[in-house]
Amino acid sequence: MNFQQLRTFRELTRQGFSLTSMASVSHTTQPGISRQIRDLESELGLAVFERQGKRITGLSEAGAAMLQIVERLLDEADRLHGAWRDYTGARSGTLAIATTHTQARYALPPAVLDFRARFPQVRIELHQGASEQIARSVAAGTADIGIGSEALARHPDLAVFPCYTWRYRVVVTAGHPLLACAAPTLADLARYPIVTYDCGLSGRRQVDAAFAAAGFVPDIVLSSLDSDVIKQYVGLGLGIGLLAPMAFDASEDGDKGLRSIDAGALFAPGAAVLAVRRGAWLRAYTYAFIQRFAPHLTRAAIDAVVHGGDAGAVPAIAGPAAPAYGSPELPRFMRKAHMHEQI
Repeated sequence: MNFQQLRTFRELTRQGFSLTSMASVSHTTQPGISRQIRDLESELGLAVFERQGKRITGLSEAGAAMLQIVERLLDEADRLHGAWRDYTGARSGTLAIATTHTQARYALPPAVLDFRARFPQVRIELHQGASEQIARSVAAGTADIGIGSEALARHPDLAVFPCYTWRYRVVVTAGHPLLACAAPTLADLARYPIVTYDCGLSGRRQVDAAFAAAGFVPDIVLSSLDSDVIKQYVGLGLGIGLLAPMAFDASEDGDKGLRSIDAGALFAPGAAVLAVRRGAWLRAYTYAFIQRFAPHLTRAAIDAVVHGGDAGAVPAIAGPAAPAYGSPELPRFMRKAHMHEQI
């Protein structure tokens, strides 16, 4: 029996017993996963999973009894490995960050550049995806940090910390009729086709909720994970764009033909959060990156939540960690996420 077999056993339960999902998250093959499971069951002399034909459907009684023991064993192994690396003063390794395109493209660069100057021997991996992909990567240990929307707080395996809040802006082509409105309303926006974020990203819930509450059904003609794709199609005349403010810069060549309108009063604020796996041992340089991106998150506050579950130890946001994308006030739904309630 080895740690890889145990990690495969644990992760397959987290992925709902789906070999396809696990292969995607762990960057391995389904035959390789099946082999690890067969070897584990052969060494134990019992079946840890229930099956219907060749399909795994759940944990056996023995597997359910094993799971909690395996969880504790692997967490302690990770802590031991992390403690050894910190003790030896290692300043090299890999920092894997799972995040959205918008965060990777617009919010993270200052933190990444400063981090690289301080830790030149640490290699950074950016894994881009939607909230569910980010959460799975962090929970599985394939990413050290997840940065995305408040939807990450839905996952009980993650410790989630608020970073900053932001408010939507409308992006239109030069000369668009909305530019003549001093303060566009939802009714004004609803007259035009809309291009905005995919349902899994960046406050899309706030957009849908605002239009629904006002009794409008927006004509969302295109949704995307990528802010640059949204701006591209706005520039082509497909519709008006709804974007996070950090994704628009009138001085950039790609944005020069577009104009931005404040829509902060129309939609509830979005929130960027940072997540790590509960019980994980974080390398010293991981804390350093977190504190560069979100200075209000101290090591003591992080440890209190990651290892002790004390959400009250996290200080309130004193201001945006990245450039001032919007109000630093923590919105009501994020206060719930900050307390790790289900949303």
